[in-house]
Amino acid sequence: MEKRAIIMGASSGMGYEISRLLLERGYRLGIAARREERLMEIKRLRPAMVETACIDVTSASAPAQLEQLIERVGGIDLYFHVAGIGHQNMQLNERIELDTVNTNAMGFTRMVGAAFRYMAAHGGGHIAVISSIAGTKGLGAAPSYSATKAMQNTYIDALDQQARMRHLNITFTDVRPGFVKTDLLNDGKKYPMLMPKQLTARKIVRAVLARRRVKVVDWRYAILTALWRLVPRWLWVRLPIKN
Repeated sequence: MEKRAIIMGASSGMGYEISRLLLERGYRLGIAARREERLMEIKRLRPAMVETACIDVTSASAPAQLEQLIERVGGIDLYFHVAGIGHQNMQLNERIELDTVNTNAMGFTRMVGAAFRYMAAHGGGHIAVISSIAGTKGLGAAPSYSATKAMQNTYIDALDQQARMRHLNITFTDVRPGFVKTDLLNDGKKYPMLMPKQLTARKIVRAVLARRRVKVVDWRYAILTALWRLVPRWLWVRLPIKN
């Protein structure tokens, strides 16, 4: 039976790589982003298997556009939320902070909630999101980014619990990568343990298809975040973590 997936944020970076990998695995895709012209590069690989849509997750009309895309694909088995932004913001620039909250918190809630409601009404499905290891602790170099990623982790936990309370056939995967070499980090700054995007995408897709509930990518970041959790707050706030 043909599997159907919607990837939100598919025009570049991890979303682009994940879309290509799912297409190779025979998925029928609905891919969406603000820049629809980049989506056409994926559609040209297998035109009959790909539907595209220009969707801005910060727009109030985005849930209705998502539902239209789902109907064009013929249903949904997997909703994959990759859309997001992130910046270091040591000067606490207000625009950067609020844009990040608008995309990573409000846009995330808007779209994941829309996917959840659709699946609840149509027999279930699988919701996968890319959050970040930044949600483990508050990072002074990126306050709104780390805060919104922690919110995403908690939101998925809450939806998982609600799905069980309501006896809905909806499963969840929360993927938490470390630093990946994508355009998002193409800002001239140096990042430790930078991972290649193609290899990272393969690890992410394997985790999602295996229906892992939480997956930290890769093992180095799994160790790092485990250590972070052991650091007491009084010490954490005194650590000069810049990346």
